[in-house]
Amino acid sequence: MALTQNTHSRVHPQRFMMWITIGSLIMMFAGLTSAYIVRRAAGNWVDYKLPDVFWVSTVLILISSLTLHIAYRMYKNKKYQPYRFWLGSTLFLGLGFVVSQLIGWQQLTDLGVQLRGNPSGSFLYVISGIHAVHVLGGVLFLLVFYAKSFFRKDAVKELMDDINPERTLGIELLLTYWHFVDILWLYLFCFFLFNS
Repeated sequence: MALTQNTHSRVHPQRFMMWITIGSLIMMFAGLTSAYIVRRAAGNWVDYKLPDVFWVSTVLILISSLTLHIAYRMYKNKKYQPYRFWLGSTLFLGLGFVVSQLIGWQQLTDLGVQLRGNPSGSFLYVISGIHAVHVLGGVLFLLVFYAKSFFRKDAVKELMDDINPERTLGIELLLTYWHFVDILWLYLFCFFLFNS
């Protein structure tokens, strides 16, 4: 009995790796935003207004966290049709976020804020670009989960899933990661809003 209880109290290795990854990303973005503040104080800094499309991208990623959470609840309750719908919605919103970021970068370029030029623009492109790459990684996993949602399991596999305590591990990891990139974007958006 003690052995079984000990087995269930351990953190799954994939979940542990997810938290290590998130911790590393927090440290990286804290370092980048700290460097932004230090470089801004050094002078030779051009102030600019963040394009309004970044508000749109913020709304998109917030809604996508909600739709993914709904998808997770549907999967957990074995409602696979609604799960597929909400997962597809999240995928669409994630792509919309990336497209709105590209539009925002184009608008910044049109305003004269270049990647190569004043450090203020360089920092914005690098920090938001690294975040967008992480969102694209999440979109890739969303695409995999969405594609897998079309394959129907046979009765034996469904029964095996029912007794498997890790049945929801994959979607839980995706949910954790997606909520993280959502919260990270909120931090970055507010940071740029008040420091650009």
